[in-house]
Amino acid sequence: MNAIAPLDLSSHRSCVVLTGAGISVASGLRPYRGAGGLWTERPDQIDVATTDTLVRDPAAIWRLFGPMRAAARAARPNAAHIALAELERRALSLGGACTVITQNVDGLHQRAGSTEVVEIHGRLARSRCSRCDRPPFDDTSAHDLPLCDRCGAPLRPDVVLFGEYPDVDDEHRAKRALRECDLFLAIGTSGTVAPASSYVRWAEVNGARTILIDIAPPDPPSPAFREVLTGRAEDVVPVLVGV
Repeated sequence: MNAIAPLDLSSHRSCVVLTGAGISVASGLRPYRGAGGLWTERPDQIDVATTDTLVRDPAAIWRLFGPMRAAARAARPNAAHIALAELERRALSLGGACTVITQNVDGLHQRAGSTEVVEIHGRLARSRCSRCDRPPFDDTSAHDLPLCDRCGAPLRPDVVLFGEYPDVDDEHRAKRALRECDLFLAIGTSGTVAPASSYVRWAEVNGARTILIDIAPPDPPSPAFREVLTGRAEDVVPVLVGV
């Protein structure tokens, strides 16, 4: 692990943290790509997590996401999640802000204590109707094929499938935070594909300090990252935050 100097939050008014699957590995959750990744070991499952499958075979969506929901329910926040919650508390105490934009659907940031969280890919512990405008609701059950009690259509996990776009309000919240940030951290994500690739570019254009933290950063990393810290999130982030 690189030598790490703790962040001086007094030098930054607004922090944005982008997190990917790598931050939750220490909580016992599988990443999607890379060693041990779901899509790496079972590339056929990518074709299941699509809008086409939702229409053709909604039960297959639950066969994929039901076990993932159960795993997320059993997981606990690790040292990296807890350190980011502390980062937010410290930023607020200095009159600043800290927003977590997460690609994860496990809900672990909120369970660790972070309050400003944008879940751009949704959350597993919610369901919504596949047809009507019933609002998403908390739901932690690993169903076979539940039906909406308003219209009778299949329910679905409230996550973004391949072929869908993030919620417009979540996108607006993320972009607003990026416009205002002067410190950008990407943790447990390569930072080379969307949305990470565009987020770091927006932060860089706005003059933010940009840091990538990953166990295996791409070689070379995106030039938009001015600093790269190699190591496990649960090891690096607490040192960076100083907890």
